[in-house]
Parts: sequence; C-alpha cells; structure tokens
Amino acid sequence: MASVELKSAAELGYMRDAGRIVRDILVELRKAVRPGVSTLELDQLAEDLTYKNGAKPAFKGYRGFPCALCASVNDEVVHGIPSKKRVLKEGDLMKLDFGVVCRGYYGDSAVTVPVGKVSAASARLIDTTRESLEAGIAAVKDGNRISDIGAAVQKHVEAAGYSVVRDFVGHGIGRALHEEPKIPNYDFTRGVGQLQNPRLRPGMVLAIEPMVNVGGPGVKTLSDDWTAVTLDHSLSAHFEHTVALTEQGVEVLTG
Repeated sequence: MASVELKSAAELGYMRDAGRIVRDILVELRKAVRPGVSTLELDQLAEDLTYKNGAKPAFKGYRGFPCALCASVNDEVVHGIPSKKRVLKEGDLMKLDFGVVCRGYYGDSAVTVPVGKVSAASARLIDTTRESLEAGIAAVKDGNRISDIGAAVQKHVEAAGYSVVRDFVGHGIGRALHEEPKIPNYDFTRGVGQLQNPRLRPGMVLAIEPMVNVGGPGVKTLSDDWTAVTLDHSLSAHFEHTVALTEQGVEVLTG
C-alpha cells in the first residue's frame, strides 16, 4: 500500500508559493473569459503568466498533454485541449483547470466561469459545485478520514439533484502533481473498492476537486484521448483547491 507523504513546514512554504501563483493566474484568466475569446488564447495567457512568475506549467507535457491549461466547455468535464477553433459564446460554462510547479513543488486549482450571462440553471450548477468543494474542505480535520471529504461533497451535490463524477478523483499533491491518496467525490466506503482511506493528519496536502453533472455521473473520453465529456451531454462544472492540514487547521493554498 502506497504511503501518504507528510510535508514539513519548509515544504508547506514552497507549496504556499506555488498555490499563490496558481491563484493569481486564475484571477487573470477569469478576467479574460468572455464571448469571442478562443480557449487557445486563454492557454497562451496562462503559459505567459506562469513564466513571468518564475514557475513552469504543471500540465504541459504531463503524460503528453499538449497545453498549460485544461479548458473544458459546457458538457466537457475535464482535460479539454485548448484550440483556436474553440471560441467562447455567450452563455457557455468555461472550466479552467490549471497548475504550476515552482521550486519543485506543485499547486493545482480549477474554477468554472460563466461566459457573459448564463441561464439560471447554469448559475445554480456553478454555485452548487463551488459549495460542494467548500463542504469537502470543511471535512478536512485531524482524525477524519479521506472518505469524509467525498461524503460531504456527495451529500451536498445530490441534495441539489445533481450527480458527482466517479471516473475522476482528487489527489495528494507535493513534489509530484498526483500523489497518494486518491480522493473520490463520493463516500467510497459504501462500495466494494480497495481505495486507501487513511486518517487525515497535519502535514497532508490534498487537491480536492468535485466534478458535478446535471444529468447522470457517466463520462466518456473523446478521440483526442484527453477530453472527457458527460455521457448524456448534460452540463458539468468543476472546482478545485489545493489545501493543507496543519496543526492550526485546514489552509487553502490556492484560495
């Protein structure tokens, strides 16, 4: 069984720097989201700002991903590849998933941004998904288990009539983009899986990232081998923060 790495105070300092860079760049990307902008333009902005901040894009080249930014629109759940042909329209839901590596440590975060004015239904999906992330973060307490995070997310999402994606999960993060433990967005203790369910301890750093579908939880990957879309083509939203559990409580490094 793989171990969960606990970060030292010095390592948490490096991760605060990486998280701050991710946060600041996502603020700029949100400002740039508007009708008429291509997802490739957003990617180029993300990459330029990353190097200006003395960091490197975490995603570009990772397992062959070609860009700095995952840009997923409407029914695309995650891992959308930016393209000059993908031009945003009024009412779209734009998901910006972005990470950097700085001095050897990673930060990772995601937001869903309305493009112009969106429908009330889309706004409700965005609000519910953001709130489910907040519920998951509130469950990060010394002595709780990883499954408590997913249970909190699932409870909030399903109470609103939506479903959580099960094919993609959150993760530990540190000197690697993806570390143990995996963090499902549902209570996996009620299933038959063999996932680790360690107790949360100070020094853990986790990337919590609920993906929420209006319809069913099913997803499929398109022929580009990256872009995951909802199986029923319903809308999907995604939020993510990198958080650290310290002796003083939970700290959002990308917030």
